[in-house]
Amino acid sequence: MAKTKKFLYVNRKAPYGTIYALESLEVVLIGAAFEQDVALAFVDDGVFQLAKGQNTDGIGVKNFSPTFRALGDYDVQKLFVERESLEERGLSEADLIEVVYEDEDDDWAEKSAIHVVGRAEIADIMADADVVLSF
Repeated sequence: MAKTKKFLYVNRKAPYGTIYALESLEVVLIGAAFEQDVALAFVDDGVFQLAKGQNTDGIGVKNFSPTFRALGDYDVQKLFVERESLEERGLSEADLIEVVYEDEDDDWAEKSAIHVVGRAEIADIMADADVVLSF
């Protein structure tokens, strides 16, 4: 049986102003629906994609941040947020939305899919992936 490839989607852009963030989320959902091994990394301004309290009324676009909560339903369990990017933007883990999944190996306990990690660990995660797509 062939080894499942690990896909890492790297999100570097702010959630609005370009299509990158929304396109990344859509591609991740499609990949996860086809049972790919999917992980996301949020670095640089990409950390704003997971920020709580997004309000897009003033810019006239739909707020798609609630869609991240659906990732758990697609068994996406690995959302890596770079600690240094958060700190450089005045954010902390408490400023991030909640994304959970149900762990079938732990009696379906709800667990956080968001993992705040350091820059060096992000580099290791990228090196470990078979396919890295940057948005």
